[in-house]
Amino acid sequence: MHVLNLTTKESSPCFQLQVRALESQGVTCTNLSVPGEFDRDSSRSVLDYLRLHPKVLRRSFGEYDLIHVNYGLTAPMALAQPNLPVVLSLWGSDLEGQFGWLSKRCAPRCDATIVMSESMGERLDCEYHVIPHGVELDKFEPLDRSTAIDRVGWDLDAHHVLFPYGPDREVKNYPRAKRIADAATDRLSSPVELQTVGDVAHAEMSDYMNAADCLLLTSRREGSPNVVKEAMACNLPVVSTDVGDVAERLDGVDPSAVRRTDEGLTDATVEILRARERSNGRKHARDISSEQMAERLRSVYRSVVDADERYGTASPTASASDG
Repeated sequence: MHVLNLTTKESSPCFQLQVRALESQGVTCTNLSVPGEFDRDSSRSVLDYLRLHPKVLRRSFGEYDLIHVNYGLTAPMALAQPNLPVVLSLWGSDLEGQFGWLSKRCAPRCDATIVMSESMGERLDCEYHVIPHGVELDKFEPLDRSTAIDRVGWDLDAHHVLFPYGPDREVKNYPRAKRIADAATDRLSSPVELQTVGDVAHAEMSDYMNAADCLLLTSRREGSPNVVKEAMACNLPVVSTDVGDVAERLDGVDPSAVRRTDEGLTDATVEILRARERSNGRKHARDISSEQMAERLRSVYRSVVDADERYGTASPTASASDG
């Protein structure tokens, strides 16, 4: 099977992992990115997205089985070609953010729609599959904490709370994480250091997760945050706001907690820091491995291609939720 991927950011670790996992199962991928420089501080223009369409149209006459749209803003470029069926993956901010209306309008026109969580799918007026991004369990795995702390250069005697982003990403709500860490410091005898890792390469994140005592997620919105699943794979306890599918992912993971208020987040963080225990998250992370993700994506691809061959045209199919 040969898939034409559309993406806004080909260098995204989640997207790269998806491509590697699919290709390991015999799916060949060709990737087209939206022209222009990706920058979190500024949006690409409408013209940048329109410049993608001629490339998609030309490719649609090639030897591809389908187009997989990765992120809703690129969906119109795929739907505007007449030749190939379209699978749409919504990642979170493309449904929750400013242009969520566009993703909602495009989803029913695609041959299959994939979301990261059940709560995302419930916002759509069409059938959907729930297939969250997977985790490479051979890269994110438990490591002796003292070894990990030595690698990242942290103080062995302090409590380390990991905020897994840079402090400048407004939707991740660093000020709230800082409030929680400061409140925890007032209740503990050892210092609490809030560690941000916005500039850390993804390949090194496992060391930071193994060095930390707790991962703190204070996001205003999420789809299915991979940092939570990666923390689970490292047996790192997680304290999070109730966003995306986090509550579902952490069901049965102990110690970990989902809370809505500052007081609740602080209480859970203090309890975990006092205990200094690792979680049983890796046992649960096996259900969301990159291999399982690729198998489920490939199954969606096959159902779309089979329907396209059966009807002789790319018409939206009704597929049951995998949630």
